[in-house]
Amino acid sequence: MGYFSIALQEQVNTLMLPILALIGVAFAVGIDPYVKKPTKQVMLAIDGLVLTLILANCVSNTLQAAWSPAYRMLTTGLGVYAYLVRPVVIVLFIYVVWDSPKRRLFWLPIILNTGIYLTVFFKPWTFFISENDGRFIRGPMGYTAHFVSFGLLFALLVIALIQFKRLQGFERMIPLANVVIAALGPVLDSRCHAAGTITFTEIATVFCCMFFYTWLHLQFVREHERALVAEQRIQIMISQIQPHFLYNTLTTIQSLCLENPRKAANVTERFATYLRQNIDSLHEANLIPFRKELDHTLVYAQIEMARFPNIHLDYEIEDEHFVLPALTVQPLVENAIRHGIRGREKGQIDIITNLLPDCHEIIIRDNGQGFSAKDVQKKEGPHIGLQNVKERLQKLCGGTMSIESEIGKGTCVTIRIPLGKE
Repeated sequence: MGYFSIALQEQVNTLMLPILALIGVAFAVGIDPYVKKPTKQVMLAIDGLVLTLILANCVSNTLQAAWSPAYRMLTTGLGVYAYLVRPVVIVLFIYVVWDSPKRRLFWLPIILNTGIYLTVFFKPWTFFISENDGRFIRGPMGYTAHFVSFGLLFALLVIALIQFKRLQGFERMIPLANVVIAALGPVLDSRCHAAGTITFTEIATVFCCMFFYTWLHLQFVREHERALVAEQRIQIMISQIQPHFLYNTLTTIQSLCLENPRKAANVTERFATYLRQNIDSLHEANLIPFRKELDHTLVYAQIEMARFPNIHLDYEIEDEHFVLPALTVQPLVENAIRHGIRGREKGQIDIITNLLPDCHEIIIRDNGQGFSAKDVQKKEGPHIGLQNVKERLQKLCGGTMSIESEIGKGTCVTIRIPLGKE
């Protein structure tokens, strides 16, 4: 009886760390705002199955420590449960990574594995428990679950790398490391597992849960950020194609048709180009050449200058061999015209680029009415476009944007993009 108590105490001490780790993973998954509900349910199922595996092993070891032939059937059932659940956990990881109807095919080896191990209650083909001392004795088909699990692990690795092929560096190594850890568990168990301790396979599975969740969380966060960037692009595009801009441009074209048909045709062509480029920018998830962004900006400026002859735009381009997010310079020029220089007798905008030792520099300067620096921090109003541009620069290319403005004298916006993005 005393031996049973000591063994139980050792089991509890050994199990504390993995159980607490699983509870932590379950809590993190439960409150993670980036994980969608179906994925969250699958992750919690994985966590629960791993926990039951650990508890089943604990009960099995306890029964073996105080062995009685009456425990033979229960110990056999616990062993079958372990061999059935481990491959299921891997399939559930595949469900987390791969959202495709084809993933249902991976249940076929699970069904085969289940059928083979259920024969243990009739024939000792996979394993049997010695009635005398409770020892585990493997049969000729005893490694079926190992082969099935290794095949599923390889499939998981391939699917994960394909699904997240944009990953680079260390993040690409996490799925591979998980597969190696999961594969080493049963190998170490077959070599040096001692009764009364948690198995290496269970320890490996717990660590895989933690690493895999962390890795997935990074992907979900990136997807969320990409969605936010896309939403910002849409907001910027919509802010640029306001109804009054459309109506006023069309009114200008109508007026020019009577006064100067050739100029009307020219403005119409530029207006069509502007609309097409704006719509194209919604699908531009990658960085684009600066020259492309500059051309789009000039088309917009030419339309506005046709409407407001008091507006002038000059540009001094000393550096153009770099990339930046779409709709970066154009919204700043649009903001300068709409809220800065329209009311000036002679409104002036300058676009200047320089190649500095550590970055590409873009300066958009105007002599408009200026504004308070506090206004830029507001999440609404005429300066929301500036905040959107600043956030997209930082997220997409590590760029920075600074604003200097003085009421009555004008505004200067400076963009700096680190070298290496060209």
